[in-house]
Amino acid sequence: MPWADIERSIRAATGTPFAIESRSDIGGGCINECYAVRGAGRAYFVKLNASSRADMFGAEAEGLAEIARSNTVRVPQPVSHGADANASWLVLEHLELQPGDDRSLSVLGRNLARMHRVRGRRHGWHRDNTIGATPQVNTESDDWVAFWRGRRLGFQLKLAESRGHVGRLIAAGERLLEALPSFFRGYTPPPSLLHGDLWSGNAGQAAGGEPVIYDPAVYYGDREADLAMTELFGGFPPSFYEAYRAELPLDPGYPTRRHLYNLYHVLNHLNLFGGSYGAQALRMIEQLLAAA
Repeated sequence: MPWADIERSIRAATGTPFAIESRSDIGGGCINECYAVRGAGRAYFVKLNASSRADMFGAEAEGLAEIARSNTVRVPQPVSHGADANASWLVLEHLELQPGDDRSLSVLGRNLARMHRVRGRRHGWHRDNTIGATPQVNTESDDWVAFWRGRRLGFQLKLAESRGHVGRLIAAGERLLEALPSFFRGYTPPPSLLHGDLWSGNAGQAAGGEPVIYDPAVYYGDREADLAMTELFGGFPPSFYEAYRAELPLDPGYPTRRHLYNLYHVLNHLNLFGGSYGAQALRMIEQLLAAA
């Protein structure tokens, strides 16, 4: 394990002495190993993965810094990242987080809307990153529909086909790609700063109730894509959406387009985990085609 290299990276990043005095495994889901490390009166959150995943951590650190610069929603501050022959790592500020309560999530809704007011020059980002463990291509474009077709839905459909998910899913998905412009008549979204992977498991509250978001897949795009994912996998309470809309009202076409945006994440789950996500994706595609 690369603990000596991680200590050195923390010392280099902070300019102060640091040695790990205690280390606790706090789990990491299905992608990373995660630890809390403590020493010299300080604590850090450390993610570990294979050395080949170093770029994933570099992109995550840069995404967190991008959100932090917006001064809208709190994120764990990145400290350092690196790799050796055996592992790669990302060191973050350690925050004692709890699930968000109704008040905290209301503040998050307002702050997220303010983050979405931060604009980029084009849709996408200057570097690729990952959505879960899947590559996320962020090559920039002035055309949002073309971006969503080629870099998001089209990418996931091609990946699904390469993994043996063929037949009705791919045929219906290709028809949907052709029909995409019909969902954007009279609606041309500007490139907003997005978290990119904002479901309830990637949000919490710090001491004092301040909302925090983490594990981003940052890029610039339609803010509806972020908001749509908050409704997937359990969703957020009504106070969150009320606060968001009070700060930044939504276009009337959002209720339909949210399924278009969440299809990306369902296809990604199909590519990561298989199972029933294929049937769910097909249902979503057929419903979208009926609405096109």
